[in-house]
Amino acid sequence: MRLKLVKQGTNFDFFSRWKIWLGISALMMVVGFASFAIQGLNFGIDFRGGTTVRTESTQPVDIGVYRDAMAVLELGDISITEVFDPTFDADQNVAMIRIQAQEGQEAVTPETIREVQHALGNATGSKLIADIALASGEITLLSDRVAQFGGIPTDDGLASTFVFPNGQTFEILSQISDAANGNGLVLERVAFSYDNISFPSVESVGPKVSGELIQTAAIAVILAIGAVLIYIWLRFEWQFALGAVAALVHDVILTIGVFSELQIKFDLAIIAALLTIVGYSLNDTVVVFDRVRENLRKYKKKPLNEVLNISINETLSRTVMTSVTTLLALISLYVLGGDVIRGFVFAMIWGVIVGTYSSVFVASTILLWLGVKRDWSKPDANAGNQFANVDA
Repeated sequence: MRLKLVKQGTNFDFFSRWKIWLGISALMMVVGFASFAIQGLNFGIDFRGGTTVRTESTQPVDIGVYRDAMAVLELGDISITEVFDPTFDADQNVAMIRIQAQEGQEAVTPETIREVQHALGNATGSKLIADIALASGEITLLSDRVAQFGGIPTDDGLASTFVFPNGQTFEILSQISDAANGNGLVLERVAFSYDNISFPSVESVGPKVSGELIQTAAIAVILAIGAVLIYIWLRFEWQFALGAVAALVHDVILTIGVFSELQIKFDLAIIAALLTIVGYSLNDTVVVFDRVRENLRKYKKKPLNEVLNISINETLSRTVMTSVTTLLALISLYVLGGDVIRGFVFAMIWGVIVGTYSSVFVASTILLWLGVKRDWSKPDANAGNQFANVDA
């Protein structure tokens, strides 16, 4: 026995309450616009700017441990991603850490970067290594004092390199500096590193670059919708194209609106989700429109609203099955996928729901309102007056 989410031969009238459906959509779009205008979006690091720190560790990357270590620093929005790349050394475990731009600063300060490195060094159980350089070169004069702070000379033959036990803080820098001054020595440099983790690169993205990303992302979404308009226009007729684009604009606005209302982080991954939603919604709409075009030839005497109802009912089983199976996978990812992809998955879940809704109640309703021709060789006298049969 085959699973059927929708029984065969359904005969729902999707246009008997068309004013209610369009009213609900219009109300939600107004709320989304208002939320966007009043409080805007909670832009992520991609759009606000910030600093990216790359780490390479001899131990497997544990994103949870990294996140807990960073949380105490209270740096705001932090994104941690493990990087899998065959070009890296197999013994190195690579992670990319993004830290949002701090208020009033172009980029994260060197002091903050050192705090981040120290927090991650402690989280990975690394020992702090200090390479000390004195102007006089007489490091042996300072060795006893460094040893009092817990520093142990390394066995690599370098008298200027000391290892400090795990948990030692960067306050050791001021202590070493005081000890040097107390001995009449000039401290030229103290370079810190760790035995289990390294930080090969630190890069910052300023507000100008992040602003360009916002513009580029908006252009990408607009061009995608414009391409859909041309595609549907060429494949069907302009009435179908306007109906499909109205549904896509509806989906995008509602998705942006819910992200604004709930203040969920909005980054480049959400732009990818928006473009995916556009494709998913378009696929649903094209399936319905294909059946509408077939039935317009098959039922030449039936009113357009009846043809649309027949077409939607005939494709309803496919629409529901596709949406439900997609939602099952997305909900699993949302629950089990972790924080890194949760925003993207939430956008996809919302997009599947509103995309399915708009394919039936927005795109088809716009098509009914605009009307379509039955005989392509002459104008349709009934175009634009299709709701007369619905409201009668």
